[in-house]
Amino acid sequence: MAEGLCRVLPPHARLILVDHDRVEERNLVRQNFTSQDIGRFKSEALAYNLARKSGRPVAYSIFPVAMMDFNWAGLMLGCVDNGPARRDIARKMEDHAYYSRWWLDAGNGENYGQILIGSQRSRLLHSFEQESETCLALPLPTIQMPTLLAQAPRTRSCAEAVAAGDQGPTINQVMAALVLEVVRRIIEGTCPWMQLYLDMEVGSLVPVLATPEAVEGVTGIKKRKLIHTKS
Repeated sequence: MAEGLCRVLPPHARLILVDHDRVEERNLVRQNFTSQDIGRFKSEALAYNLARKSGRPVAYSIFPVAMMDFNWAGLMLGCVDNGPARRDIARKMEDHAYYSRWWLDAGNGENYGQILIGSQRSRLLHSFEQESETCLALPLPTIQMPTLLAQAPRTRSCAEAVAAGDQGPTINQVMAALVLEVVRRIIEGTCPWMQLYLDMEVGSLVPVLATPEAVEGVTGIKKRKLIHTKS
């Protein structure tokens, strides 16, 4: 996904990779690393490789999300696999409430996955501009699907999960492509979704549109519409 972001993001956008794991030999089959990267921090190795390949600056952090200070507006793309990590992201989304932030949470199993789209303004929970039908805020992914917070950290890597038959060999690539499409549409202001559900067993992609009714359905909270008036 990081490689695709170098192509999708505008040239002036800052890209920061956050991961405190190190590259292992088993990562070479499924991830964008070479044998020379073994032992390096994943975020460091990938940032250098992508910066050299794409010709754009790519920053990185080897500290967990909980230790970082995200004092800027933008997109948070979560590719984590456990509740504690998502809880840390949710807390960071609430820091500096005057910044406008959106969080795309992506997760997958063997041959299925989901993408949930929410915003930092969870105190509003959701709001829509009535005249233009523009979505201004959505509940955080952890509010849309609270069970995400109960997910225990995995004891096996993705490579081990594939070897054990618990994860398909292409599901990560498909999910990365879907995330990139959502990012592209958010940048262009044409993203209509709040959730996407992929099932590669039956070959389906089911969207949940970002509408007041859909938000009410997943949260039980009545919709709030904003009407802009001319001064």
